[in-house]
Amino acid sequence: MMELSEEDMSRLEDAGHRREDFMVFGQDAISRLRNVQGSCFFLEHQQRKCRVYDIRPIGCELYPVNCDADGLLFADELCPASGTVSRNELKRSGERLHRQLRTIDEEAKRRRGGR
Repeated sequence: MMELSEEDMSRLEDAGHRREDFMVFGQDAISRLRNVQGSCFFLEHQQRKCRVYDIRPIGCELYPVNCDADGLLFADELCPASGTVSRNELKRSGERLHRQLRTIDEEAKRRRGGR
């Protein structure tokens, strides 16, 4: 599931979406997009289109750029567009992704009481 920052959630709320509808917390206190029937809450199934594309979370914007548990960047092969990601795009998007993940981790740490 896609991780969300407070900024992502606020942007979606400002557009009229209720946080409790689209977000779930993991045991790690990280907020994530809710999946419904194996797909993102915001996926319009009939048209296979994102209902919030213009304000989608940063992780969605950067996809298929992803990173593993060690922070190594890669283009997710599950995405049909993974072969179009250049080295420059991987580097540029990867830097944004690392910043976003640090922010999300810091927010989760605050939720856990700073532990």
